[in-house]
Amino acid sequence: MSKEFSKIKESLASWSEIRQLLRGGEQGQLVPVVIPKDRRGFAWVALLLLAVYLAGTAALAGGGPISGLAAVGAVVALLVALVWLWRRAIIEIEEGTTGVRSRWGAITGTLSPGRHYLWLPWDRVDAVVDTSTEIPYTAPITACPTAEDVPLKSIEFFLKFRIVDPVAFVRTIGAGNFDLVLSSAVQDAIRQRGRQVTTERAYDLRGSDVGDMQEALNRQLGRYGVRITGANIPDVQLPDQYQQHLSTREKVAKELAAYEREWELTRKRRIDTLLMEIERAKKTRDARIVEVKASHNTARKDVARMLEEQETEAQRVRWEIEARGRAELTAAENEAKALRRLAESYRDNRAVLQYELARRRLDVGAKLAESAPQPVVVRTSGGDTSALSTMLLAQYLPQLARNGGVGRAHANGHHGSESE
Repeated sequence: MSKEFSKIKESLASWSEIRQLLRGGEQGQLVPVVIPKDRRGFAWVALLLLAVYLAGTAALAGGGPISGLAAVGAVVALLVALVWLWRRAIIEIEEGTTGVRSRWGAITGTLSPGRHYLWLPWDRVDAVVDTSTEIPYTAPITACPTAEDVPLKSIEFFLKFRIVDPVAFVRTIGAGNFDLVLSSAVQDAIRQRGRQVTTERAYDLRGSDVGDMQEALNRQLGRYGVRITGANIPDVQLPDQYQQHLSTREKVAKELAAYEREWELTRKRRIDTLLMEIERAKKTRDARIVEVKASHNTARKDVARMLEEQETEAQRVRWEIEARGRAELTAAENEAKALRRLAESYRDNRAVLQYELARRRLDVGAKLAESAPQPVVVRTSGGDTSALSTMLLAQYLPQLARNGGVGRAHANGHHGSESE
């Protein structure tokens, strides 16, 4: 870490050296402002006077070779004087810089980057100011006390600034005085910040937010045409004795942190083991739930299949009953149709049936007549029947009947009666 403040100065140099001084500094010092040497001289005035003298000589000579040579010499001297004046009037301002223009010592304005012409000898460039570069500045503060009045070994403060108003900067303070003002302001700001922290927390200043310090510095340096663009505290060093004490505390703190990390790892390992067991139990439970759901689905499928089979069987029985009923109905309808047709046939053949019936009656009557007993009529000639004849006839008739001679007896008797 650097032990010295950055130094800011202004330099006097020729125009050819301005760029190198503004960009690289001089002997380790920062050079934001360069005062250019005025390269314009009055030699052109001597040439101009010589041209006037030669012109007068040519005019007074009244012709001849001497007059011609004097005229030529006057013209050449005049041209050389004009070229000399033109070359010395050219002012070139580098990109990123601004020239401060003055007349008779009074600042009249600025010159932007590029080529300019200063014809009058009393117009000049007082300073060339770097207005685009953010200039780094390092300020190591030693023996900075903390809130407990413990002097810190050093605090390094780093900032960047840029000149935004070159006229105000050159007119009011200048580079040399600005170095003193900036170092004083930075020291005051750092010591105020150091008073706000304890020695134990001094290392917290490293990389801490210093926006309030930057704003305070901008308020102090703004009237000089300077703006702080960035600031930070890169390093803080404690006293050696306190640093040893702090290193011991840090060692104990590191061991404590190591024990805490070890305990945290053990606790995390146990938690991971418990979580794994919980996950394993969850997986077992999920597997059993899946098995139960599978069994439930299988049972539902079996019940659904059984119900479907029963429905199919009932449907089959119903279809059989309906088919048998339809068959019996069809048979009954066919039988009714046959009977109806037979009735129609009987009705159509009624005469034939009546004839057949009459014929069968006759056949039955003939058969009955053949097997029926024949009556025997016994007539006497006198008309009166005696008891004796009746008794004889009663004895005689059964015998006739047994012998089949009833008819004949009847016939004989009939004939005999008739003959009698």
